[in-house]
Amino acid sequence: MRVDCLKRMKTTQEYFAHYEAIAAVSGQMLVAARGGEWSELKALQGTYRELVEQLKQVDSASELDESARARKLNLVKKILADDAAIRDLTSPSLARLSALFTVNSPARVLKKMIGLR
Repeated sequence: MRVDCLKRMKTTQEYFAHYEAIAAVSGQMLVAARGGEWSELKALQGTYRELVEQLKQVDSASELDESARARKLNLVKKILADDAAIRDLTSPSLARLSALFTVNSPARVLKKMIGLR
């Protein structure tokens, strides 16, 4: 029984190690995008993809407790926030369109785009 518990703990540690590595790389990607270092961003994207693929293979064998779920949620939020910021930096026109949608209703934005009143 103790061996099984240790195995689950190791699996959970590996699981979070992957999430933390992905969060770290997403942070590095954001720094590269903010600095206009596009070749660095592209290289980091490859690392990011590899880590995400590895995460699919490392599954937590046990259900996460409340603390672990909160930890996972915080990591996922950080990764998604970094991703959104990178997209805004790499696609300024999409960022402007996104800003329009948050200020106005989507129907109003579309009417404005096609010249209707």
